[in-house]
Amino acid sequence: MKTARKVDVHGNPVLPGVDDDPVESYRMPLLEHLVELRNRVVRSLAAMLVCCIGCMVFAEDIWALLVQPMNDALAATGRGTMAMTTAMEGFLTMLKVAGLAGLLLASPYVFWQAWQFVAPGLYPHEKKPVLPLVISSTLLFALGTAFGYFGIFKYAFPYFLDFAGEDVQAVLSIDAYLGLATKLLLAFGISFQLPIVVYFLARVGLIDARDMIGGFRYSVVGIFVVAAILTPPDVVSQLMMAAPLLVLYGFGIIIAYFVSTKVREPAEASAGGKEAG
Repeated sequence: MKTARKVDVHGNPVLPGVDDDPVESYRMPLLEHLVELRNRVVRSLAAMLVCCIGCMVFAEDIWALLVQPMNDALAATGRGTMAMTTAMEGFLTMLKVAGLAGLLLASPYVFWQAWQFVAPGLYPHEKKPVLPLVISSTLLFALGTAFGYFGIFKYAFPYFLDFAGEDVQAVLSIDAYLGLATKLLLAFGISFQLPIVVYFLARVGLIDARDMIGGFRYSVVGIFVVAAILTPPDVVSQLMMAAPLLVLYGFGIIIAYFVSTKVREPAEASAGGKEAG
């Protein structure tokens, strides 16, 4: 009597000894992987298109929120106004605002599609830390952009406007402002990913807490250099950027202490103990 051959979810025969392996049982030909990748890319693009079109309805409200810090700075300093420099600038700016908002709105679905494509190739212990990392990364990015919007914008824009002479009036392009605000918010959001970067470097064994403590002085210099590049050229704004990054660096030391897989030689370990003592 013949026994039925086991097949996976795609109808491919399961080899003996791998039927309990979730990764091996998901194996499929390269062409099927490419077809699945195409389908998920198409779904992601469709979701982004729908979200961008939907955000066109709220483009003016989103723009009003984004431009509010500059309008407040202009009103406080009495230095000028926002303006269109070309006939199409207003329309194109609203399109860009809707596009950026739509991409942000669709990003959870896009990440979900990417995860659905990658997840079957990972073992359960490899999947376990993904959700906490995604949530942490999202929260840190939101925290960074919120800090840039409510903190840096409030102090940076009045400083920029007061930097010129008293008889100078500003006529600010709305498209140029959108580009500046977007770059600054992205910079703050990305810079707040420092603990996530430390986690990955520690997990692969490239760094540990001792490395971070030993390189603290150099990291402080690097953080202030980054703050000087991303913020206006005044001490207050640079300190406001550097302070949270220093706090995140300290948090990264704690993360590296618990998750680092770096293996040190006995001589290094003993030397480190003497230095700590």
